[in-house]
Amino acid sequence: MDQLKGLKIANVYIDNDSGRGTLPILDAQATQYGFTVQHLAVQLPGLDQKATWLRVKVAQPDWVILRTFGVMTSTALQEAAQVGFPRDKIVGTWTTCSEQDVVPAGEAAMGVICASFLGTGKHFPLIQGILRYVYARSKEPGPEGDIGTMQWNMGVMDGVLVAEAIRTAMRHFGNQPLTGAQVQWGLDHLTLTTASLKALGAEGLFPPITLSCRDHEGGGGVKFKQWDGKQWNAITDWIAPDQALVRPLVEASAAKYAQGKGITPRDCP
Repeated sequence: MDQLKGLKIANVYIDNDSGRGTLPILDAQATQYGFTVQHLAVQLPGLDQKATWLRVKVAQPDWVILRTFGVMTSTALQEAAQVGFPRDKIVGTWTTCSEQDVVPAGEAAMGVICASFLGTGKHFPLIQGILRYVYARSKEPGPEGDIGTMQWNMGVMDGVLVAEAIRTAMRHFGNQPLTGAQVQWGLDHLTLTTASLKALGAEGLFPPITLSCRDHEGGGGVKFKQWDGKQWNAITDWIAPDQALVRPLVEASAAKYAQGKGITPRDCP
């Protein structure tokens, strides 16, 4: 983190609640680690970003954080190419970096980096099993060309988490129809180790996690990938997030929201 000192970072984000949610976090990190951050909002639907990227060109930041989705992403990458900002200095979030959004940008997407909490590709034994037992039997839920893409693999990851939470709950409550509260208990007590992920054929699809009533992230590890024009290639191993700084800010924001809405937070044992 000490390498952030003195850097200039531009934060190009969608101007909605989700996009604005990270502004105070980035501001706090800028103060903590000694970098400067310039926030540049993009209005929906995000098809006109010329002024935004001209401001990036003038500012000449060391890095750009890109928090967009859909056509906003391909538009941003094309505008970055137009002003000559290197795409290998652009880091997107997982919503930014689906193949369906970067492919339309063509050459302008080459080199862009993505932070992701899951692996891409279809080499995982679990996905090979889906190909063999679902797609080969003409029971596919969608185009085979989507297999291995980020959004598709996210669906597989969600399936693993839900199925294993139910399995965890059934070990505790018995093999019977479960209530919503019992499935929630299963999620709150879900642990997937490297060994258990390997047994499921999902090793590397996402990092080992341990969930609890207080922690629904399971550690929150991310891996950075780079687009080569055809696929994402991992350029790091799993990296732990800045939880010591970020988590208290998130909890304070959540508590303020709950209070404003009259929501009573769930007590954790």
